[in-house]
Amino acid sequence: MSGILDFSATCLVGCGLAFVMFGPYSSAHASGAETVLHSFCSRSDCRDGETPEGGLIMDRSGNLYGTTSNGGANWGGNVFKIAPDGTYKVLYAFCSQPNCTDGASPSGSPIMDGSGKLYGTTTVGGANNGGTVFKLAGDGTETVLYSFCFKTNCSNGALPLSGVIVGSSGKLYGTTSAGGQGSGTVFRLAADGKEKVLYSFTAGTDGFSPSSLVLDSAGNLYGTTPGGGVNGNGNIFEVSSDGNFKVLYSFCSKASCADGYYPAAGLILDSSGNLYGTTQNGGAYTYGTVFKLAPNGTETVLYDFCSKADCRDGAYPAASLIMDGSGNLYGTTQFGIGRNCYHRNPFECGTVFKFATNGTETALYSFCSKANCADGLEPEGSLIMDGSDNLYGTTFQGGRGHCVDGCGTVFRLDPGRESLEQN
Repeated sequence: MSGILDFSATCLVGCGLAFVMFGPYSSAHASGAETVLHSFCSRSDCRDGETPEGGLIMDRSGNLYGTTSNGGANWGGNVFKIAPDGTYKVLYAFCSQPNCTDGASPSGSPIMDGSGKLYGTTTVGGANNGGTVFKLAGDGTETVLYSFCFKTNCSNGALPLSGVIVGSSGKLYGTTSAGGQGSGTVFRLAADGKEKVLYSFTAGTDGFSPSSLVLDSAGNLYGTTPGGGVNGNGNIFEVSSDGNFKVLYSFCSKASCADGYYPAAGLILDSSGNLYGTTQNGGAYTYGTVFKLAPNGTETVLYDFCSKADCRDGAYPAASLIMDGSGNLYGTTQFGIGRNCYHRNPFECGTVFKFATNGTETALYSFCSKANCADGLEPEGSLIMDGSDNLYGTTFQGGRGHCVDGCGTVFRLDPGRESLEQN
């Protein structure tokens, strides 16, 4: 196998950066608005895919790329592209090969190398139905770089839920939610296709089912586990390049879990070595937190969700954060009230939020603010930001697709956006 990738020209996601900011997205739009760029399952056969779980990436020409976990020509999910003029294209439909040996159900965000090849994971499928790491060439040719769960008892890992990141040497790093010693792994994939498990989780004090990773300049990997740990409520961990594992923080270390618990999303890292992330639960109001972990191990809750009436500030954040050049944090919550949420579960709609450096949290947009949730519902993936401060993301449901609650959307939130907390 030839070298896996060359990221010398561009690195869009997962290279140890805290934020993504690239070239302009040139389609015309009104200031201060949320725009649905695509509603999934726009055809009755859902060949365009449905239910995107991961976030997006953007190339330097303004094209967006992402994955859907379901739908597609073979119902194995898709890799898709949206051009600046709004044209939607399926780049690859998974489960195109017998027994889905090409993989199925991608749930993480892809990455792109300098020549435009995309890399990612599928949760299932592959030679052993344990998931894959794949490469997608510009001409649409898909190559499985690695199939999980081919070793006894899946000791090489199984069911990767997150995408991969790349180190300075071109090696890929990622996590599996199962396999190893039974509770997931951190792995490295070399250019020759050899996989090495750097750490296997035991579901004890080390945690289980690790999230996506972030990499520092020294080659250390950082992530979270939603459960396990000293208090059984999740960890922040570090794995060195040679596989040394360390728990940096165990959640629910404070009374009534005021420090948060169930950190399901990955982390971001700033230039001073501080880690930032979210917990889906815990905090002062039990609906999740934004937190910071300093290099000395001190955890600080920056924000407690559902601190405003009816959780109009959001609740249950499930995606990684991003940070802009001024240090402001942006993210999504799965729940939170929009204008049209009252005819459904009142916490079901979700928000895009900003946490400013002065400590102020603002709900920039509340989903299900349009009839029948045509603007989207329940964002699960992380955001990206372009050079004009437009935010882009996906929602798991909503939109105008043919599913009962909609099949998900790709959306843009434009500059000049105003708080919709009054919805």
